[in-house]
Parts: sequence; structure tokens; C-alpha cells
Amino acid sequence: MTVKFTSDHEWVRLDQGNATVGITQHAQDALGDVVFVDLPEVGKSFDKGEVAGVVESVKAAADVFMPIGGEVIEVNESLRADPSLANSDPMGGGWFFKVRVKDTGEFDQLMDQAAYDGFAKDA
Repeated sequence: MTVKFTSDHEWVRLDQGNATVGITQHAQDALGDVVFVDLPEVGKSFDKGEVAGVVESVKAAADVFMPIGGEVIEVNESLRADPSLANSDPMGGGWFFKVRVKDTGEFDQLMDQAAYDGFAKDA
């Protein structure tokens, strides 16, 4: 499974036409302790770039943008119950939602790990 990244500091893992989405280590470092997440509704469709949720921390609130267009098929209820998972395991148990991808070509346009690391270093 390949992971790609957005300039808004979301990560996307594509697996057989479905994508898992979360915030990057860089995003959670910048936000600090996450205290609340507003996750999208299952069944709702979003276009790439639309706001799909919100993450709030002790420092700030930030929108979570849809990195790839599609329909939300699952949200991470464990994250809703324990938002600190976004801090302790942002690329694992702290995932936000899963999407049935509309156009996998959008995934190909995202940054790979090396490109994202360079981008985040300057962010």
C-alpha cells in the first residue's frame, strides 16, 4: 500500500480503490495536543479539496481537507472517543476516515514521502 501526502498535511493510503486519510506527524506536531475531532458523515461525498472535518488542539483548530474525491465509507470512532490517538499514532490508529475513491488519478497527483519531507521541512 502506497502512502501519499498533501500540502495541507494529510496523508492518504490507497488500498484496492479505497483510501484511508489522516493528518501527518508534521501536522500533529504543529497542532500540539489534539482534544477534539469533527469527522465527516458516512455516506457523504466530497470533492478533492473540500473541508471534510476539523481537528482541534490546545493551540488551534484546523480544517481537514479531502485529499482525494470520493464517498466516506467509514470514520474512526476510536479517534472520536480518544482524539489523542491523532498525537500518539497519527499514521496508524489515529486515522480519520476512509473513502471510496472516485478517481484514483487524483491519488497519483499527491506528493510521495520524499517530496512531502522536503515540503514539510520548509513549512
